[in-house]
Amino acid sequence: MAAQLVRSAAVFGAGTMGAQIAAHLANAGVPVLLLDVTPEAAANGLDRLRKLRPDPCFVPEVTRLIRTGSFEDMALFSSAGADWVIEAVVEQLDVKRQLVAKIEAHAKADAILSSNTSGIPLGAISEGRSLAFRRRWVGAHFFNPPRYLRLVELIPTFDTDGAVSARLAEFLDRHLGKGVVTSRDTPGFIANRIGLFGAVQLLKVVAAGEFTIEEIDALTGTLIGRPKSATFRTMDMAGLDILATVAADLGKRLGDRGRGFELPPFVAAMIERKLIGEKSGGGFYRRVKQGDESRILTLDLKSFDYREAAPVKLQGLDAARSIALTGPRLRALLLGRDRTGDLLRRTLGQTLFYAASIAPEIAQSIDDVDRAMRWGFGWELGPFETLDAIGLREAVDACGVSDVPPLVQEALASGRNRFRDDGLPPAGPGILVLQTSKKQRPPIKANAGASVIDLGDGVLCVEFHSKMNSIGGDTLEMLLSGINEAAANHAALVVGCEGDVFSAGANLMLLLLEAQEGNWDEIDLMVRAFQKTTMAIKTAAIPVVVAPAGLALGGGCEICLHGDRVQAAAETYMGLVEVGVGLIPAGGGTKEMVLRAVDRSHGRDYRAEIQAAFETIGFGKVSASGPDAKRLGYLRDIDAVSINRERVIGDAKARALARVAEGYQPPVRRSSVPVGGAELFAMLSLGIHLAHRAGRISDHDATIGRKLARILTGGDLPHASHVTEEDLLALEREAFLSLCGEPKTQARIGHTLKTGKTLRN
Repeated sequence: MAAQLVRSAAVFGAGTMGAQIAAHLANAGVPVLLLDVTPEAAANGLDRLRKLRPDPCFVPEVTRLIRTGSFEDMALFSSAGADWVIEAVVEQLDVKRQLVAKIEAHAKADAILSSNTSGIPLGAISEGRSLAFRRRWVGAHFFNPPRYLRLVELIPTFDTDGAVSARLAEFLDRHLGKGVVTSRDTPGFIANRIGLFGAVQLLKVVAAGEFTIEEIDALTGTLIGRPKSATFRTMDMAGLDILATVAADLGKRLGDRGRGFELPPFVAAMIERKLIGEKSGGGFYRRVKQGDESRILTLDLKSFDYREAAPVKLQGLDAARSIALTGPRLRALLLGRDRTGDLLRRTLGQTLFYAASIAPEIAQSIDDVDRAMRWGFGWELGPFETLDAIGLREAVDACGVSDVPPLVQEALASGRNRFRDDGLPPAGPGILVLQTSKKQRPPIKANAGASVIDLGDGVLCVEFHSKMNSIGGDTLEMLLSGINEAAANHAALVVGCEGDVFSAGANLMLLLLEAQEGNWDEIDLMVRAFQKTTMAIKTAAIPVVVAPAGLALGGGCEICLHGDRVQAAAETYMGLVEVGVGLIPAGGGTKEMVLRAVDRSHGRDYRAEIQAAFETIGFGKVSASGPDAKRLGYLRDIDAVSINRERVIGDAKARALARVAEGYQPPVRRSSVPVGGAELFAMLSLGIHLAHRAGRISDHDATIGRKLARILTGGDLPHASHVTEEDLLALEREAFLSLCGEPKTQARIGHTLKTGKTLRN
């Protein structure tokens, strides 16, 4: 079959999963036909989709690509000519079989046909279908929510054409941003089989009364490299009824080997009492309101009443928190001879060796097992990565494993104490991993804040690695070093990093200390150093491509604004949020928003564009996605978005080399920027006054707003005029320094540092 892109799709089933899969296809620009039992059911599914949080859509407008219809209107389906057809109806074999029979009769001859089943064997669903159907039939199991969880398990059957699987895998990776693992057609596939086994072991421990719900959650969250929702909070979000249904199905399909999925009796009692999680108002936890405050209560598994949370006093937890890296921390916890170690050996240990025993049955490689658990369940380290971190011999001895899985036996027999010598699973084709680059070529320069890495082919990368990638003097030093080194001996520079945060902004703690001491000259030098660096990025002799992913806030956003090009991840949340801490963007961010407003006006009246920039900065607006950052003006039309997070650095490198090939010429500093002067300042000030009178903003918000308006309109100018970039930078510095001296600004900074939240004083 000739390879081609998926140009249109059809999703059968407008429930939670089907509608969200349709939304993510629309995120990728693919028109989708969303069908359900009746036209009304499909339309209702689309309406529910628009209200879901977190938002399944990059921008609200993508839902225009989704049409609805019913299973009975197969003429509509046939006329759509979908390249990919996805079955996403209820998890009942007979229902699925009836539907795929109808799909076979009306799908176009070369369409890919798939199911989103979470565990029913694909071969069972396609039983009775023609060989031509079965050649195009494959499982594509998305994890919920499809926009945010990267994993898709691709499940070919014995009959599936390899070219069909390859074509779909390529589309899932490149166009939907998914991490694709190939699973064998076995019950539960990879992630649910292992993840649910681990969850059941923890349910058994809490049922025995040896550990409390709070103790297990304290140990099984971020401390061991798992999501902060840990075990029981995660179950509440997913729904205990869903967990019980999947566990029962796995137990039934696995026969004698399904005993590991038997749930303790209290689970059935909770379901009977409708204590199934958030959707019923409470599960293992319940949130209760007391006036303006709320608190979390915990379920007592004997009385099934809610009680105050019990304090957690597990030996070894405090010591483990001081270990920076997850692998060594896990090793210390699991090998510890205390209650904490005992819990992990009986639960996590069992799960690791269960994964090792079934891996050849469920997956093509241990790499796919690790990726499935990282991408689907949010594990920082997959099962085999975890065993490598602990040491195979140590794990076997500590957990008292009598029946050592063959994979472990083979590794030990060959003299190895881990599965991978370098500790790194191989990256997929075309994916550039910074850890691998650093192993191949040591960093050219490095300090506590950042490193300069050689990506090969004449491209360097400045990688941030401070806490939350906050920007201080050491980070700025490495940015300038990277620019200078690239200009002298290479062709281009990428600024990017791996992880959930590109940069949360400038180092606020250092700024607050200097402000409280009244060290205004030091603060002035800090701001000048930041502006010098961002302008060096903008005017570099070589192209600088900035590659943000995750949070890019404050100073992190300002670095993006100065790149020759930006290659952002689809899940990038950009914003100039300085107003929240009582400041204005002074690393060139306000200046860049003025320039972009002027450029977008194309020589016409730019007042509306300046007004929009004022509101964007003044309200600290943060993009909901990479595409949404274009709407807010943080990204330009010339900037690009990579939907696959793991491809951002590789795509940025390719973009940088393309800019070199195009004959890159550095821009000159702007010497004539039109600004509105007193008239435009008066217009913006009126808006501030009206918002203040209406109680929408505080006194200090109004003070910050007026200082921001002064910069956006060019300073104290009697009428519209022209200024230089340097003039705008000077205005930024002046406003920033004056605000640092305000007690209310210092109170905002202190509150944010202490609570992570914004103070509106």
